Amino acid sequence: MLRVTFLGTGGSLPTPYRNPSAILINRDGELILFDCGEGTQQQMMRARTGMMKLSSIFITHLHADHILGIPGLIQTMSFHGRDEPLYIYAPERSLEQIDYLTHIGYTRPKFDVQITELFPGDVVEHDDYDVEAIRTEHNIPSIGYALIEHQRIGRFNRERAIELGVPPGPLFSRLQRGDDVAVDGKTVHPEDVLGSPRPGRRIVYTGDTRPTDEIIEASRGADLLIHDSSMAHDLIGWARETMHSTAREAALAAKEAGVRELILTHISSRYADPSPILEDGAAVFENVRVAKDFLEIEIPYRDK
Repeated sequence: MLRVTFLGTGGSLPTPYRNPSAILINRDGELILFDCGEGTQQQMMRARTGMMKLSSIFITHLHADHILGIPGLIQTMSFHGRDEPLYIYAPERSLEQIDYLTHIGYTRPKFDVQITELFPGDVVEHDDYDVEAIRTEHNIPSIGYALIEHQRIGRFNRERAIELGVPPGPLFSRLQRGDDVAVDGKTVHPEDVLGSPRPGRRIVYTGDTRPTDEIIEASRGADLLIHDSSMAHDLIGWARETMHSTAREAALAAKEAGVRELILTHISSRYADPSPILEDGAAVFENVRVAKDFLEIEIPYRDK
């Protein structure tokens, strides 16, 4: 399972319908949070995503609408008895401020909170997926993130395995793990019965940014690009001044990168009706949606 839940999709000012930025990914039960705007813990409760299995928080930058949910979330998990460590990642020159936020509350957290500063190009490695930091362009130090699953093994050809004398059962599993097996005095190799490796899934989240070449490169062939789209293109001057992106700019990036789907987020409070945002994006890139709070997307596997 790879499920994306949009907990907060608004710009700097929250509205009755949009909380500040927070995007939750559930990957086979592990929860990974990107940005943590004010009220994120309540949004998690409303969406019934759970929070105790949250492994890590990736912060794009230190503007208040992306970090003020950290103290409340940590306090709630502490009150509920969490004892597993929590890992927080943030851009350069963030350590002191994030550390301060983790200690605001009625009591100190009862679990370890480990904070790491990342620079563009840094990679947080896991067993079967990585999170890569991407250079973005905002008015304070900032980074975006690409969640990249490792390649999966090719499809197992059961009929071919039987033809080669491998009986159904444990030897099938060994071949699928990449081990050679011996059958009737001969060796059967995994490549004899497995197809070509299949790609993992890729999700890119920009945070607040102007369009950058690095975002496009990180998004090549991505299953999902979640891009800053604070305003429609008629406000391009304001976008440049405030170091945000328009819907058209986000769509142009998605088109050049060849992504499968584009979600526009960080919608300015001036847009009670996001139709201008959607129209701008759809004029350039067909498979586009405007995010809304509690939107959920399942990202399926693909064969190539």
